Amino acid sequence: MGFKCGIVGLPNVGKSTLFNALTSTAAAQAANFPFCTIEPNVGRVAVPDPRLDMLVEIGRSAKEVPTQLEFVDIAGLVRGASKGEGLGNQFLANIREVDAIVHVLRCFEDGDITHVDGSVDPIRDAETVETELMLADLESLEKREVNLGKKAKGGDADSKALLAVIAPVLAALRDGKPARTAAPSKAPGDAEDRRLFEQLQLLTSKPVLYVCNVEEDSAATGNALSEKVAAMAQEQGAVSVVISAAIEAEVAQLEDPEEKAEFLSSLGLEETGLARIIRAGYDLLDLITFFTCGPKEARAWTVMRGSKAPQAAGAIHTDFERGFIRAETIAYDDYIACKGEAGAKETGKMRSEGKEYVVQDGDVFLFRFNV
Repeated sequence: MGFKCGIVGLPNVGKSTLFNALTSTAAAQAANFPFCTIEPNVGRVAVPDPRLDMLVEIGRSAKEVPTQLEFVDIAGLVRGASKGEGLGNQFLANIREVDAIVHVLRCFEDGDITHVDGSVDPIRDAETVETELMLADLESLEKREVNLGKKAKGGDADSKALLAVIAPVLAALRDGKPARTAAPSKAPGDAEDRRLFEQLQLLTSKPVLYVCNVEEDSAATGNALSEKVAAMAQEQGAVSVVISAAIEAEVAQLEDPEEKAEFLSSLGLEETGLARIIRAGYDLLDLITFFTCGPKEARAWTVMRGSKAPQAAGAIHTDFERGFIRAETIAYDDYIACKGEAGAKETGKMRSEGKEYVVQDGDVFLFRFNV
C-alpha cells in the first residue's frame, strides 16, 4: 500500500532543496528560477521509529526494514494555474495523485533569491496556492453538477446521492473555503457519503502540512514569519513544521550518525526537520504502524487507522488477506516487557485475534493464513 505526500509551493520557496535533502539525492534540480522542476520527482523515505530498533535488538533480527512514505516534488505554481497558467494543468494533475499536501512556505529574506511576487509573505503565498486549488475544484464540480442534475431529473438514484454530497461542498468553495471543510464525517453512519466524497478527488479535500522554510539561525526557534504560519495552521486545524532547507541539505551530506548529531546539536537541534516532516506527514494521513519480527528481519508496516487484521495481513501480501485465519498478536509494550515472543507466550500476553480485530499502533503480528 503506497502513501504519497506531494511537496507544493510557489517557485523559489525551497521545495526542490527540501526534496533533495529529504531523499538524500540530487534527483530534483534546485535552481534560482521558476519551474526548475518540470516533471514530478518521487522519493521514498523511511519513517523514523525507535521502536523498530528495540524489536531488532530483542528479536535478534538480521535485518531492519522501516516503513516508508513517498514524497513527490511537484512543479511550482503561479497565479492563474487553475486556468492553465505556467505549468498549471500539470501541477493540478500531479496533486490529484497524492494523498496529502506538504505546502512549503518561504519564511526567510534573501536578496539573492528572487520571490515570484517580489516580496516575502508566507500567508499570501499560502492563500495564492489554496485559491488556485479551490478555483480548479469549483470549476470541476460546477460542470459535474450540471450533468448530474440532468440524470437526477430522469430518476437516477446514484446521481441524486452524489448531488446531495456535492451541494455543501460547492457552497463551501463559493464561500472561499476548501472542500475538506464540508467533508462528510468519518462516523459509520456517513460511510457512504464519505465514499462518494472521496471519489470526487478534489484538490482541496486533501489534508495539508505547512512547512516553514526559515533561515539557518531560526531553525531551532522559528521566526516572526513562521509564527504567523503556525497561527494560520492552528486556525485551520492543520499542522506546521519549522525547518531550514539549507541546514537539511548540509545534514544530508553527512554520512556519520555521530557527526550529524554533533552538527545538529551545535545549532540547538535535537533531530532533523526532515524527521519531523516525515512523522507529521505520517500522522496527517492518519496512518499507524504494526510490526513483524523474526530472526531474518524486523519490519514496520503501514495501514490506515481503523484497519482490521485481514487488511493488515494484506499489506504484507494479498494472499495473506485472502486466506486470513487469525493474527497472533502482542502489544508492543508487552513484547518489550516480556523480552520477545517466547516471554509473551509464557505470560499470556500473546492473543489470538480474528477478522474483526482493529489493529492498534505498535501491534506485533504473526499471521496465520491458508491459501
